[in-house]
Amino acid sequence: MIVVPCPWCGDRNSMEFRAAGESKKRPDVNTATPEQWRTYLYTKSNLADWVTETWYHRAGCRRYFAIERHTVTNEIRTSRLPAAQIRLDESKGS
Repeated sequence: MIVVPCPWCGDRNSMEFRAAGESKKRPDVNTATPEQWRTYLYTKSNLADWVTETWYHRAGCRRYFAIERHTVTNEIRTSRLPAAQIRLDESKGS
């Protein structure tokens, strides 16, 4: 069993979650070429190392969050709010 630390609900069994994929920088909507969009959407790095991923807590708070997970050992070293949530909180002055 893999224990996933949800930033809102705490440690939970991985069966409560859905992995939404690698987190990576989105191309600029105004300047990206079709090739850049294809690479962003369909190319995964698939490293045997630490990777930042987006996960969804489907059986709990129903929120997205980011984790750093080692793809070989499945060890999770950090769990945090997604970048969009952090930007939203900063704009509100939280």
